[in-house]
Amino acid sequence: MTRRLLIVEDDPGLQSQMRWCFSEDLEVAVASDRDSALAALRREEPDVVTLDLGLPPDPGGATEGFALLEDILRLSPMTKVIVVTGREDKENAVKAIGMGASDFYQKPLDADILTFVVNRAFRLAELERENQALARQGNGTNIKGIVAASPQMLGICRTLEKVAPTDVTTLITGETGTGKELLARALHDLSPRAGKPFAAINCAAIPENLLESELFGYEKGAFTGATQSKKGKIESANGGTLFLDEIGDMPMALQAKLLRFLQERMVDRVGSVQPIPVDVRVVCATHRNVKDLIDAGDFREDLYYRISEITLDVPSVRERDGDALVIAQSLLKTLGKELDRPNLSFAEDAVNAISSYSWPGNVREMINKVKRATIMADGKRVTAEDLELSCDGTVTGNQLNLRQVREIAERQAIIQALRSCNFNMAQASRLLGITRPTLYNLTDKYRIETSQTETGT
Repeated sequence: MTRRLLIVEDDPGLQSQMRWCFSEDLEVAVASDRDSALAALRREEPDVVTLDLGLPPDPGGATEGFALLEDILRLSPMTKVIVVTGREDKENAVKAIGMGASDFYQKPLDADILTFVVNRAFRLAELERENQALARQGNGTNIKGIVAASPQMLGICRTLEKVAPTDVTTLITGETGTGKELLARALHDLSPRAGKPFAAINCAAIPENLLESELFGYEKGAFTGATQSKKGKIESANGGTLFLDEIGDMPMALQAKLLRFLQERMVDRVGSVQPIPVDVRVVCATHRNVKDLIDAGDFREDLYYRISEITLDVPSVRERDGDALVIAQSLLKTLGKELDRPNLSFAEDAVNAISSYSWPGNVREMINKVKRATIMADGKRVTAEDLELSCDGTVTGNQLNLRQVREIAERQAIIQALRSCNFNMAQASRLLGITRPTLYNLTDKYRIETSQTETGT
């Protein structure tokens, strides 16, 4: 990979001296003020910038240099900025480091020291890129069973990692099949309670007349058939985590008893008069809108506030940018090993179908379809037909062509720049980080009107 350096220095003599300090394998660009530096930043995308704080129109101060430092860190946060200061200007160097500069260098120019500092910054940038690449090779998360690369899901995972070590009662909401139980187990596994029991109960799957005894347990003789005492799910989770799945379907009569347990951490078995103290962390989940249930009178508002000290709203697969294909590829690899069909891969029509399908059943539906495809695929390539998906959708093969994607983005950026600069070509070219002749060539290429009569997008 070509290494790129941008030198921001208003003194032409120092520009030349600094430029010739570096070997030919380094691409060096120079800029003498804030505007030209920002244009070069966009155009060259340098890995490292050396920044003289004393830039016009304030060459004797540092205001323009600090403003440019903020711009660089905002527009290109991965770029390493080395601030160049005078020997008597240590205070500004410290301030720049505090703002986010990676290093500083003090004048007068010493070629060996400058080269060492710049090479160190390049090495740091390289290590960060390698670290990001390694992170992308995994699932993108540290949570067992969760495969994600989208910012929506990674945000949920980061929140979960912060919440897990605490004992706060957590409510996980989201559509069916989004992996709410996996997140609940992750809350347990990443907590100090990991070595203790994890007890789960589905409030929608057990008849109302049995749910109370399943949750709270019962004493011998409490009802017909109760020939011996039995612990409920809450007691069995003592010291660990209790997971109440589909709590939105819990009967109103039991909600009052659950609320009392959450407040007092005492269990009343059916048929008992002696409360039993229990130490559990409670995690709840539901696919239903609890606030709508409260408005309809089907869920207690006070219980909602008890169970939702922290709420994790899990996005559906269609709301997770790019995750559908990432999840499908992970499933294909896992299921291929399980079904003795290794080295399978998705054909182009399957990739298009996976990306364009809305996945109403979320990950659970995807597991079924990928498992079927793993079994039915004739060769090494899984097709859309194997997945029982059509190729119709918003994403097509042509739209995955990188050249066309780039041209669409380029055209939209030019139009936006022209409009924001009131169709002033000189200002728009500086904003885009290109020369004015290049901008004219691009407007001709994409047939973009260069006056305010332009109406297309």
